[in-house]
Amino acid sequence: MNFLKENISIAFDSIKANKLRAIITMLIIAIGITALVGILSAIDAIKNGINSNFTSMGANSFTIRNADVNIRVGRRGKKSKAFQKITYQQAIKFKNNFNYDCISSVSTLASMAARLKFENQKTNPNIQVFGADENYLTTAGYELQKGRNFSSMEVMSGAPVVIIGQDLVNALFPNKREPINKTIKIGANRYKVIGVLKSKGNSSGFGGDKICIITLTNARQYFGNSDMSFTINVLSKKAGLVNTFLYEALGEFRKIRKISATQDDNFEIVKADNLANILLSDIKNVTAGATIIGFITLLGAAIGLMNIMLVSVTERTREIGIRKSLGATQRIIKNQFLIESVVICIMGGLIGILFGIIIGNVISYGLDTGFFVPWFWIISGVIICIVVGLISGYIPAQRASKLDPIESLRFE
Repeated sequence: MNFLKENISIAFDSIKANKLRAIITMLIIAIGITALVGILSAIDAIKNGINSNFTSMGANSFTIRNADVNIRVGRRGKKSKAFQKITYQQAIKFKNNFNYDCISSVSTLASMAARLKFENQKTNPNIQVFGADENYLTTAGYELQKGRNFSSMEVMSGAPVVIIGQDLVNALFPNKREPINKTIKIGANRYKVIGVLKSKGNSSGFGGDKICIITLTNARQYFGNSDMSFTINVLSKKAGLVNTFLYEALGEFRKIRKISATQDDNFEIVKADNLANILLSDIKNVTAGATIIGFITLLGAAIGLMNIMLVSVTERTREIGIRKSLGATQRIIKNQFLIESVVICIMGGLIGILFGIIIGNVISYGLDTGFFVPWFWIISGVIICIVVGLISGYIPAQRASKLDPIESLRFE
């Protein structure tokens, strides 16, 4: 223990004697660790965003929909599947027939690129417009910050009322103007704002707060086309029965679509948590690529540290000769340089870990997933620093330990 303390003390003395070189070395390591910890912490923040986004939808819900496109290309030799649109009549029939302890809603994506206007304010043409019934907010996991939901009468009559997201409030009603009961334009049509949604954030590319919701009948009337397909959301009132209800829904909708027992489904039923799992599995490839990039950056830092340690051995040749002449063994000299390399690496690594945490939480703040401490990457970062320090310092330490004491004392 005393031996370790003595070598750490010598390492700090060496760092103090060569401050500029030590600082540059630490920065090299800090940049490498920042790249590794920062990238991986950022990916963890994105995963947290995805999880929170779908958790808000509820683990006890599922969605019946067709594919995003009419034809799905098969993968890995699997046969491609053809998906038909879900018609309004099919969706409404399912909602009326599915008499279980669930809440069902019917919705459709009326427009993906609408522009909204209020007086002299307008949004970019990238607003998603959904047509939905009175149950949609509940089944899709939305909450109202202010105002009210649609009434069943408004849905039936196609009343020109709208519920808007937070981004639309900020764009159309700056300076904290009150949006409720104001009349806005979606395209060429006028709608009365009756509600404002609580912010969900814009992570994961699901529209987030850049959406507005109009009544389903109104969407069919003003945005309808021959390719319009409808989505059915089902929320189980009992979480433990969600899988049972899912299979009942599968059978009921197959009956509505008139699919025979020998035919495959021509629609999808997806649980909310399954969607999250699909996205998270896709992120694994990104994580692997980011890890490789981070390690390449760290490899460059390790090479830089090794080079600087070799220079340090050359500059301290005379010191090594004196220590050997006083009885220091090869093992003592080698351990001294290894410990010095590890100390420099850990000091630089701690700076890198700090910056990595900051980067990860800046991204987490942007995704509105809250502050988090990536303990796994902090511990991993410290371990990596020790390993990099040992690897980078081994060759210089080996060279220092084998120097001839007589020749070292003659070194100028």
